[in-house]
Amino acid sequence: MNKVNPFFEKNAIGVDRWASVDDYSPKPYDKLKVSPYTKTRVILMNGTEFEQNWFLHQFSRNCNNNDLRREIAMIRRHEQQQQKTISGLKPLDENNLETTISYEQLAIDLTAILARHVKDDYVKNALNFALLEDFDHLYRYANLLETEQGTDANMLTGGYTEITPGRPTIAEPRHPFDEINRHIADEIADPFTKLVVGIITAAEQQTLNYYMNIAGFHPTENGKRLYNEIAMIEEQHVTEYGSLMDTTCSWLENWLMHEYTECYLYYSCYVDESDKDIKNIFYQHYLQECGHLQYVAELLQKYEGKPWQALYPCGGDFPELLHFEGNIDYIRGVLAKTVNYTRHNEDYTTIDRLPDKANYYKYQKANIKKVESLPSHKVIVDHIKKFGSDYRFETKHNPVTALQDRTTDNTNVGRKKS
Repeated sequence: MNKVNPFFEKNAIGVDRWASVDDYSPKPYDKLKVSPYTKTRVILMNGTEFEQNWFLHQFSRNCNNNDLRREIAMIRRHEQQQQKTISGLKPLDENNLETTISYEQLAIDLTAILARHVKDDYVKNALNFALLEDFDHLYRYANLLETEQGTDANMLTGGYTEITPGRPTIAEPRHPFDEINRHIADEIADPFTKLVVGIITAAEQQTLNYYMNIAGFHPTENGKRLYNEIAMIEEQHVTEYGSLMDTTCSWLENWLMHEYTECYLYYSCYVDESDKDIKNIFYQHYLQECGHLQYVAELLQKYEGKPWQALYPCGGDFPELLHFEGNIDYIRGVLAKTVNYTRHNEDYTTIDRLPDKANYYKYQKANIKKVESLPSHKVIVDHIKKFGSDYRFETKHNPVTALQDRTTDNTNVGRKKS
């Protein structure tokens, strides 16, 4: 494929063109016909738009130049219209728990794909670590889905993603001090690393926001509590990923990188998408984002005297595009090797090597009063009582021997020393 560079996109749509209400009220996808990865792409771009919108709100609130704030407000209005369009693609007959399965499939496969391709080992470790936790979340929600609605989660994920225990959710609550990573300053030679960090932070943030907003609307108390429990883990993930971001950039530099990320993702989704109508929306949004990017590049030059090439010294061509695919073998390998990992300040270690007085144990003790009442544990117990075993979709036995028993929920792996 020829190189694509959004800074030189000739068909970029100018910022003087506006959408109407009709334009951002598209025909929703058919949940029974579209690819599972169509749903994940819609969620990803919804989260990307949300990140851009709220970044620009924070930029405006920290800017004392009203001329620049007007420029920010103009681009943000375009971003809001795009977000409404993407959000409108979700059909009315797709309930919140079904959508949740797609959220977790996105978290799993997106994280695995980025981990496979990023060169920075520290960022790769951060991705692999949280990957196993989102992997376990899918397993918990899938059990809740079958228990409450009789729906087979694999019918939603299309067999692309295994559904089996990961690092148990009970092992995941950690002290806030242990969620802060080292940031990736001075990574100018590898813009892809910054791209990866921006993408995964936006995606996890979208999951956090979704769970926070729908938890109170779930029809059962245990489901409601499960959303709240997992939303707290998503808060940890957003903190972990967000702390990786380059803290040396100015607000305008950060804005330019946000626009570039949107261009990259919309073009990747356009190339990858199989639904004709949604494919067209992704392409139109790509052209709009190219217009934003080129406009912000001018603002960076105007207000800071800095060319966009200072951030993209290699020229701004897109790296390898994001392509959604199954990652079963990769995830099984990470699970087998790192299920017993935890965090200690900015580093990763095994639970066996964690000091007895570590903050992890203090927070676990405060956070988990009774194991048997923990929602993530109870949804598995309830499923076993109803069906005789937990719900899984596996290509072969779980690679962790301690997680292979389908008649009990293991609450020690990744949490207690062996």
